[in-house]
Amino acid sequence: MKDLIRELYHGASRRAVVFRYAMLVFDIVTIAFLVVSSFAPQLGATHTIDFAIGLVICLDFAARLWISHNRAADLLNPTGIADIVVIVSLLAPIVGEGLAFLRVARMLRLLRSYQTLRRLRQDFVFFRRHEQTINAGVNLAVFVFLMTAIVYETQHYSNEKIQNYADALYFTVATLTTTGFGDVTLNGTDGKMIAVVIMIFGVSLFLRLVQVMIRPHKVEHKCPRCGLKRHDHDAVHCKACGEILNIEDEGAV
Repeated sequence: MKDLIRELYHGASRRAVVFRYAMLVFDIVTIAFLVVSSFAPQLGATHTIDFAIGLVICLDFAARLWISHNRAADLLNPTGIADIVVIVSLLAPIVGEGLAFLRVARMLRLLRSYQTLRRLRQDFVFFRRHEQTINAGVNLAVFVFLMTAIVYETQHYSNEKIQNYADALYFTVATLTTTGFGDVTLNGTDGKMIAVVIMIFGVSLFLRLVQVMIRPHKVEHKCPRCGLKRHDHDAVHCKACGEILNIEDEGAV
């Protein structure tokens, strides 16, 4: 059984690939459900779905710990801690199921894992050609989602202007883009500190990620002489040292 689970999480077989894609889809659906449920009244069915999601995440977390070669490191790393918080918040709603938004950390780790990236490059030509732009877009989306979720979870009980994720997203994007209409503000000292964090760290990161998304496409190929890693896709020589490059391509299309 342990070998089977290890294969599912780390193997290259077809069922392992399908399993990891399924987990990625599950994470995306979980995040989508959290957003959609913020617009609806909290009913018994919602709590039941929360519990079911928490149970699946708990089983996934337990399986990864079981096959881990360093359980302490996996347990105490940021994504491991995030998983624990998510599990507790979903299985024990009294803690506050809103903390389940931290599940986005697991989705980000899946997208950055070697096995997933390799498979995405192999299965999707579009991903292979636009990997840097897609990664920048994912990083931007994750950052905006985290900021939006933090604003929503800290404000929606006490701030009449933050009633759902749309309100929180409106405030977050207005702050990140330095628009600052002023029609929505955060209450209390905590709210002001959150706004400060978004302004200080968010604006620079937001602009940087947008810049990565719109800049000309580069390929990753380390120059054997100077070590420069990013080059134009049709480069013959390294623009830093002049070394001849042998950049692999997919042939004519």
